[in-house]
Amino acid sequence: MNRVILLLSVMCVGVSSQPITENQRLFSIAVGRVQYLHLVAKKLFSEFENSQLEDQHPLNKIFLQDFCHSDYFLSPIDKHETQRSSVLKLLSISYRLIESWEFSSRFLVAGFAERAQVTSKLSELKTGLMKLIEANQDGAGGFSESSVIQLTPYGNYYQSVGVDESFRRNYELFACFKKDMHKVETYLTVAKCRLSPEANCTL
Repeated sequence: MNRVILLLSVMCVGVSSQPITENQRLFSIAVGRVQYLHLVAKKLFSEFENSQLEDQHPLNKIFLQDFCHSDYFLSPIDKHETQRSSVLKLLSISYRLIESWEFSSRFLVAGFAERAQVTSKLSELKTGLMKLIEANQDGAGGFSESSVIQLTPYGNYYQSVGVDESFRRNYELFACFKKDMHKVETYLTVAKCRLSPEANCTL
């Protein structure tokens, strides 16, 4: 029995002994970070919804347009276009989405420690994405941090407003943060899958 276990162990080591490239390592870290951010976004949005339902706010009438700041960015319109997009395109879009939340995340209605953690993870992910973009350019060029268009989300979001307007904007902020983290998680998961030729990257 011990010999069988030993043989299986050797076989497993042989299967998993293929070296992991730096590119794959960076992708794994990036996917892990955006999965964390997506989970936090869903948690914050759910908590905000529940707290406002107790106050009987008409949530279904607030966000009918489903419009987010990130809708200004050119990105795949569906899963089929996502699968056809190049790795560099998916990385570039993900970078722009994460960069757009680096400042806005400080205004999420959450505990100080949690908000600080989100901002920190966004900054770390942004740095990792830039490394991945540089590693996957293959001489294509055309992207740099200075090429990112700096837009302040929601235009006048940061102006002083009344209670009702503030509530609507907070709801939009949470909804868009969740929506954008879902996008980035999808894009990075597909891009990472492309590193394994035998993998099925179907969404």
